[in-house]
Amino acid sequence: MKLSRLLIVLALLVAAGAAYWRFSRPQEVALVQPKRGEAAEIVYATGIVEPRTWAKVTPLLRERIVELCNCEGEAVERGAVLARLDSRQPEATLAELRARQKLHSADYERIAALVERRVASDQALDRARSELGQIQALIAGQETRLESYALRAPVSGVVLRQDGEVGEVAEPGTVLFWVGEPKPLQVEAEVNEEDIPRVSVGQRAVLKADAFPDQVLEAKVDSITPKGDPVAKTYRIHLVLPENTPLRIGMTVEVNVIARVASDALLVPTNALRGGSLFVTEGDVARRRDVKVGIRGTGNTQILEGVSESDRVIAPFPDDLTDGAKIAEKR
Repeated sequence: MKLSRLLIVLALLVAAGAAYWRFSRPQEVALVQPKRGEAAEIVYATGIVEPRTWAKVTPLLRERIVELCNCEGEAVERGAVLARLDSRQPEATLAELRARQKLHSADYERIAALVERRVASDQALDRARSELGQIQALIAGQETRLESYALRAPVSGVVLRQDGEVGEVAEPGTVLFWVGEPKPLQVEAEVNEEDIPRVSVGQRAVLKADAFPDQVLEAKVDSITPKGDPVAKTYRIHLVLPENTPLRIGMTVEVNVIARVASDALLVPTNALRGGSLFVTEGDVARRRDVKVGIRGTGNTQILEGVSESDRVIAPFPDDLTDGAKIAEKR
């Protein structure tokens, strides 16, 4: 019995000693020193490269494609026919209307001659004139409808892309051609509504594209749409690209609009902060300190008050560290 109690006491002493050793030994942390540099406030967006001047060509009705220009990459003038749809049925209708027009025109002339000889009444002439006018209106409407069967270039430029094949049925709203000027180019991007107040015309932007992973590409905010999208909660912005940009039409890019820049800013790693607090060292002791934060970036954050260049900051922020705890620099 006495031996069992002795073993229990020894076990408790060992556990207490282990706990004391664990909690009394310094916690290893990584230390960094604040540095001076440039802090930039960034607004992130995604965008697509497109020409500044361009237009889509879409059919207005559902019909089979019977002719395509096969002019992708070629220059075309405004009004040039790019494609034709099967118009046999409306052409037959137009031919029938024109035949009826001839009959009504002849009938009108006959009645007009009879009126001059006072054989027919003015009411009969008015009725013939009305019927002829109705046929002429139907012909004009059918001729306008036939124009919809020829897809024409809405602007002068280059056929940037052509889709569809002869024999396919074109659906209304389906884009068959993109026509525009290959240069100059712009980026159309969407910015979240909470970020748009920090974006203004003339700001510099830095772009990243998968096609050019090792290049940082330049752009400038050119315009901001006055009305946002209440569903997506975004605002559209346009960024002008330099003439020598390697980007191509249709490429997707990541946009970083530089909203504000502070030079010679005191910087600490962003992961050293939790809200407005960080840990600094005083000898071998950690001290939690409240600081005033300026521009917060993904890598570094500007500190306005609370830290000096001579301080040593614990990074990343240690969630399990308490104020006054003993520390040792991680080797």
